This record gives sequence, C-alpha cells and structure tokens, in this order.
Amino acid sequence: GYFYSRWNKCIHSSHDHSDIVFIDNYIFNKDVFIQFNSTVGEFVGYTELGVFNARKWNSDSGILQSERAEVERYCKHNAEAYQTVVADKS
Repeated sequence: GYFYSRWNKCIHSSHDHSDIVFIDNYIFNKDVFIQFNSTVGEFVGYTELGVFNARKWNSDSGILQSERAEVERYCKHNAEAYQTVVADKS
C-alpha cells in the first residue's frame, strides 16, 4: 500500500514570537516530497513529483499568499493562546 500524510508545525524560541517559522510538509511513503518553509517563502521539491508541484504552486500567487499567511493566522494565534493559557501560568 501507499502512505500519504501532510503535517505542519510552527517553531519559535522568542517570548515575543518574532522568530516564528511555519513549515508545511507533504509526505509520501514516509519521505517528504515537497515542503513550504515561511523563511524561504516558497515551496521546495525534493523528488521529481515535488519539484513539479513546487514549480506549479510557486507560480500561483494565491497558493503562496495563503501559505505565507499561516504564520499570522495559525502560528502566532496559537502561540499567543498557548502563552496565555499555559506558559504564563507555570
């Protein structure tokens, strides 16, 4: 059989969340074949299919804008909520 998954994560180390990085991985059979990293600002392909999709997705400003917005929408929002609920109380 085949295994496909997608996972994303936010990484930061500063208290003010100024260094947040959003990473979105597309995985096939346990190998990342394409990745979006907010530091790079675009998709990077690691296989033939990944390179093909990266080229296609990087040329679509809507897809890129949506991925780039995840730092604010997803990462900072959740980091601030976590900070308020968990970290500030310990």
